Amino acid sequence: MALKRIMHVEDDESIRAVAEIALVDVAGFELLSCDSGASAVAQASGFNPELILLDVMMPQMDGMQTLAALRAIPELANVPVVFMTAKIQQAEKQHYLDAGAIAVIDKPFEPMALGDRLQQLFEQAQITN
Repeated sequence: MALKRIMHVEDDESIRAVAEIALVDVAGFELLSCDSGASAVAQASGFNPELILLDVMMPQMDGMQTLAALRAIPELANVPVVFMTAKIQQAEKQHYLDAGAIAVIDKPFEPMALGDRLQQLFEQAQITN
């Protein structure tokens, strides 16, 4: 199954811009870019994402809180989530996976490979579900 719609939640404007170029211009995805967890929760249902790319460290509502809020929305309960973080230690990575993420991508990420990586993770999630 081909991935089409990605919601990206990231408070850093420059990272959002790079991800948008990588995911829209290079990989051809439809993207909803949100600058906060609250914005993501407010807009997610209307966008109906097939995959959520979620920053871990954000003000007000961090990635884990955002994930919990998104999971509480019935139509988003099973949407695959990939965390993205600069602070990655194995124990933390396992914590995010245990919380329901399908993967954790390190920052800085390789923009030209991001779309292919998300497509691969999406396909793997479809097989395991």
